[in-house]
Amino acid sequence: MLRILISGGGTGGHIFPALSIADCFRRRFPDCEILFVGADNRMEMERVPAAGYDIVGLPVAGFDRKHLWRNFSVLVKLWKSMRMARKIVREFRPDIAIGVGGYASGPTLKAAQRAGVPTLLQEQNSYPGVTNKMLAAGAGAICVAYPGLERFFPADKIVMTGNPVRKSLFDITETPAEAKRAMGFDPEKPLVLVVGGSLGAHTLNEAMIEAVQSGKVVKADFQLMWQCGKREAAMCEGVVDIAKPKNLKVSAFISDMARAYRAADLVVARAGAGTISELELLGKPVILVPSPNVAEDHQRHNALALTERGAAIMVLDKDASKDLWDQIEIVISNPETLRLLSENILKLALPDSDDKIVDAALRLMGR
Repeated sequence: MLRILISGGGTGGHIFPALSIADCFRRRFPDCEILFVGADNRMEMERVPAAGYDIVGLPVAGFDRKHLWRNFSVLVKLWKSMRMARKIVREFRPDIAIGVGGYASGPTLKAAQRAGVPTLLQEQNSYPGVTNKMLAAGAGAICVAYPGLERFFPADKIVMTGNPVRKSLFDITETPAEAKRAMGFDPEKPLVLVVGGSLGAHTLNEAMIEAVQSGKVVKADFQLMWQCGKREAAMCEGVVDIAKPKNLKVSAFISDMARAYRAADLVVARAGAGTISELELLGKPVILVPSPNVAEDHQRHNALALTERGAAIMVLDKDASKDLWDQIEIVISNPETLRLLSENILKLALPDSDDKIVDAALRLMGR
């Protein structure tokens, strides 16, 4: 019976691939045992049990790079986490340990490597995080989603797999016109989807508020579906209630992303690895506005990996308030630009990533 240890988290960008890998193992080996190791008080401690898996939390925390004197407690937590990780590896006796990035994967994968357990890393971004770079030398395989990571990892360990994405996005039979109609839009007019994630993206919301208040939205000959996130929903919905543009719908959350993606002719989004992998597989034209508030500035690197191949358009966060709306108007009004963006992003798609990652893990285990 296979025993799989999976560690990492902190953000949905780490947690979703981890759960996809676990689901794939469970689908292919129904009697396997899977244990997650996460960081206390991070979202994986809720998301993983909700998905039906056991998880152990470590007290590990990230280093404060701006206030170095605050890191004494961080070092104490790291020491405690290392001890706990060694105990977890000793008692669970995994056949393989898989790290997806995030605070908890450092102590867990290091403990596994020292115990002689094969380890596999899954790196979602085009610019690797600190944890995965530190663990790379002892890993047996490193599964990546972007070319050119030989700059950071041993070339002979890299396996190009892509990032796992939600299977539900492809379980839709509606045409784009049918999807638009189902969402209350005119099926004959172009539709732009502006999506900032479950919490929303402040910069995208600011740009949209300005476009609504200045009358640009009302004058547009296209439609907009704006997912503003729950944090700023009241403010964004209030602005729309006053202006009442008939060609725009705003909501805190979109429950049916499969339909929203199918309906959209153009997507405006942040440049998280998971979002990009979804858009690649769906072949969706996209304007990316990378978040500057992420480790290693990895969203900008993700966006550059696409723009350099003609597969996306990038507007920097600092320029979004003055440039984003103009870019939306230019792209959505040019069918040839939309076609080229769609063709080029589709070329970068890597399907069946979860199976490829599990295959790499099985090779490490000699199975």
